[in-house]
Amino acid sequence: MNGTITLKTMQDGAKALGRIDPDFRRLVKTCGLPGLRTRPPGFGTVLKIISAQQVSTYSAQAMARRLDAIAKPMTPEIFIKLTDAELRAVGFSGQKANYGRSIARAVLDGTFSFRSVARMDDEAAIAEMVKLKGIGRWSAEIYLLFALRRPDLWPVDDLGVMLGYAALKKLPPPIAKAQLMAAGEALRPWRSVAARLLWHYYGMKREGLLVE
Repeated sequence: MNGTITLKTMQDGAKALGRIDPDFRRLVKTCGLPGLRTRPPGFGTVLKIISAQQVSTYSAQAMARRLDAIAKPMTPEIFIKLTDAELRAVGFSGQKANYGRSIARAVLDGTFSFRSVARMDDEAAIAEMVKLKGIGRWSAEIYLLFALRRPDLWPVDDLGVMLGYAALKKLPPPIAKAQLMAAGEALRPWRSVAARLLWHYYGMKREGLLVE
């Protein structure tokens, strides 16, 4: 499947996954489809992905709101001028502040281009993004999945994907990364839709909104 995920392709992908795996068919029947949950491509979204690393969802959301209060969208030009005190007030650790500044400089001096990344295939785009300090494979995959809406990303390092898959298959967590990668092969070319469905499913279970 080429192109980007839309509400229509989300529906198509969910139907295809249901034909591949009856558990996904059951998931859609009981939970419905999630919203599209897109993010604008560019520096501001990458900055929010970095801020969300190794913190709770609540903390990540609070930091995102503080960044938006400074500038929305946040640009490299604005971010590079923020002081250490201002970034601490947002919630950035010293390390995350350094990551953000490094990425801002890379964009400003032309050594990294979000437009170029958007034209690359998935693996080339991931390889380009992980050259940036603070960006690992998970961060790059999340960017491609939500900002570029690529249809076939399978972020096996994501805790929500792993726990959602474990709950769906009634397996005790944690699931080994290699096992999750192997399971994803059967879900091509709709792995991004599968990941979105698993986040949706696990979120509803965690909030007590789902009775099976």
